[in-house]
Order: sequence, then structure tokens, then C-alpha cells
Amino acid sequence: MGLARAILGAFVVGATCVAPIVPSQAGERPVIVELFTSQGCSSCPPADNLMADLARNRADMIVLSLPVDIWDYNGWKDTLARPEFSQRQKHYSQSRGDHQVYTPQVIVDGQAHGVGSDRSQILSLVEDTSPARVKEVAPLSLSERNGMLIVDLGEANEQMERGASVKLLRVVKNRTVSIGRGENRGREVTYTNVVRSIVRLGFWTGAPARFEIPLPEARADEADGYVVIVQKTWGDTLGPILAASKGGAL
Repeated sequence: MGLARAILGAFVVGATCVAPIVPSQAGERPVIVELFTSQGCSSCPPADNLMADLARNRADMIVLSLPVDIWDYNGWKDTLARPEFSQRQKHYSQSRGDHQVYTPQVIVDGQAHGVGSDRSQILSLVEDTSPARVKEVAPLSLSERNGMLIVDLGEANEQMERGASVKLLRVVKNRTVSIGRGENRGREVTYTNVVRSIVRLGFWTGAPARFEIPLPEARADEADGYVVIVQKTWGDTLGPILAASKGGAL
């Protein structure tokens, strides 16, 4: 789970050197687009290509690829998949109540799902969820200082009810895989912003808070960078993403 720790309440920033990372500003928070993909899914390469295009051309989006293992039985074991990503996709479906789990599937801001290769549908979902991003429930900023990644959250501007999880996703910017068997046998597929692991930094109740993790821990698993998300969570229920920011070489 990493070496993260949380410091709640008021805090003072010392006069040491700080490397700031672009904070989340009101009306400017990036939209999180999570693609659940699989090397064993013949319908997925067009979605993987679309994610690469969106990552290049949409500065308002943070695109993430989460490879899942649900097709591993079909002749090829996904070399990037993690069971926790399959669980995350399942928990989303349970939280929505529709139990729809498929590939390629996108989840936009933890709220709405669609077909990962359908550009127009994804852009429509981004538009539909935009009011929540403009409201910006959680002011978020990241900085790097003295070998630590520091995550600062301001006071919530609405009632937080059961609170939100603060999570760090370790991300590899690009990974190309030659697929030897299964539905994509003989294909070489490049995956964009591949999540390698997820670390829970702590829980946010709506009061000003600081969370810290050593930079080597934030950049473990060969990550090029990281994404921090604040997401309403209770048990296995995943709610909307309230804030997000990225750092490193992403």
C-alpha cells in the first residue's frame, strides 16, 4: 500500500524548495476517462488507439488505461492486467446497479460508462458530466518537496456525507505489447497511460488535509508519472470523482 501518511487540519509550508505541479482550478478540473481494456479482446485495439489520440489532443482529459484479466482464459494472458483493475470495473458496475462489465469500456469521472471505441459517445459523456467538474467540490494541488509528493486538499464546498478516498495511480505513459495468441494474435498494440498499481493515500472528510508519499513510492512499478484522484467511496461502492491532478512525465 506504499508509505503514505496523512496530515489533517491546518498546516504551515516551510521555506524549502518546492516544485509545484499544476493545481486543479475552479472550472478547469480535468476529466478522468478510465478505459478497461484487454489484450485478449479483439474489439479493444480501436479503443486503445482512441485513448492515444485523446491523450495527445485533449488537454482537458486525463486518459487512463486499466488492463483487465477477464479474457485471460481465452488463449492469451494479458501481460499488463491486474486483478484489482478487474475488481474496480466490477465495483463500478455494482455501484451503478446495472452490472454491465465489458471491454472496451470507459468510465467517465467515475459516473457514466460507454463503449471505449465510440468517440462520439465518450465526448457526449464528458459533456454530460461537465456540471460536476465546474462545481469543483475538492480544491486539489500537488507539489514535490524534499523527496516527497505532497497532496493538499482545501475545504469542501459541499457536505461530504461519508467522505472520499484519496488515491494515487502509478502510470506508465506508453507500453507496446506483441500479442502471441488469442483473438489479437500477431498484433502489436500500444497502450497509453497504463495504470500499473493504485495506492490509497488516505480518506478525506471535507476538512483541509495534506497527504504525503515518498517520491520513489509514487513512481514505483516503473511509472513515468502519477495521477491523484479524490473519489467518493464507501466500502466497495465507487462514486463520482471529485478532483484529479497529474504529475511526473505525464
